Amino acid sequence: MSHVYIIAEAGVNHNGSIELAKELVDIAKSSGADCVKFQTFKSENLVSNAAQKAEYQIRATGDTSQKDMLKKLELSYDEFLELKNYCDKVGICFLSTPFDFDSIAFLNMIDMPFWKIPSGEVTNFPYLIALAKTGKPIIMSTGMCEMDEIEMAVHVLQENGAGDIKLLHCNTEYPTPFEDVNLSAMIEMQKKFNVEIGYSDHTEGIEVAIAAVALGATVIEKHFTLSREMEGPDHKASIEPDGLAAMVSGIRNIEKAIGDGKKKVSASEKKNKIIVRKSIVAGRKIKKGEIFTEENITVKRPGKGISPIHWNKVLGSKAVRDFEKDELIEQ
Repeated sequence: MSHVYIIAEAGVNHNGSIELAKELVDIAKSSGADCVKFQTFKSENLVSNAAQKAEYQIRATGDTSQKDMLKKLELSYDEFLELKNYCDKVGICFLSTPFDFDSIAFLNMIDMPFWKIPSGEVTNFPYLIALAKTGKPIIMSTGMCEMDEIEMAVHVLQENGAGDIKLLHCNTEYPTPFEDVNLSAMIEMQKKFNVEIGYSDHTEGIEVAIAAVALGATVIEKHFTLSREMEGPDHKASIEPDGLAAMVSGIRNIEKAIGDGKKKVSASEKKNKIIVRKSIVAGRKIKKGEIFTEENITVKRPGKGISPIHWNKVLGSKAVRDFEKDELIEQ
């Protein structure tokens, strides 16, 4: 199986602090993730004054406006440049999702390997066209989407010159109830669009992300934070550093465990075949020339004699010599 690409989603969990953002980069790197992802936006370009907050955002940050909340979570373009350089130094891929056209233009200048489109922008065709025209590969989350909306978005991206497209199954509720995950939909998308698929996870815990890999996900995205107790909209639905490391480790183990799909004796179990399998042995003393019957032969370990797979061939044949009880039958 190909390497599962793990995106550690720092998002806005830096709370507007470049120092905390760098700490999150360090955590992502030490966890073994391939990539750390942020969100780049100018709040005045992203939301109108009338925009309301989601229920989970109100629970986490109180009753201020969405615009006021986002303003506190903004990093400047200069700070993102600093973060990109810091990621290069640490040795982890820097990624940030743009939420407005100015941010697309800025991020396009700083050498990101691909674009990550969030679920909320799937129906934003001017945005999709702007990203597609850069020619870069695209990974797109599909939370809140019907199949026809995904189909239209993929068509717009392809028509406007996007590179390779991967689709992430996703549920846009924080945290996602397990009964709403519907991991099987990921497989349905893979069949319909014939692209690589993955999963952007908003459940509590790490088991659903690991299960997605077992079902064929080649990209996993997961929010993480320094502490779930911090103030901000996404901390409560994020995993802490230990959880991120455990998720990455679990995914890497499942990657190895999936294998090549061919049923065969593995290298590690070859040595156990003789010990665990059985052979045809004498059930009692047998004289030379005696006929082998179900009364005088039986099956016991070890498996280094005649395999009981040949039981019917041995029955009715003659003993070539005397055999003591439990001795391996020879022919």
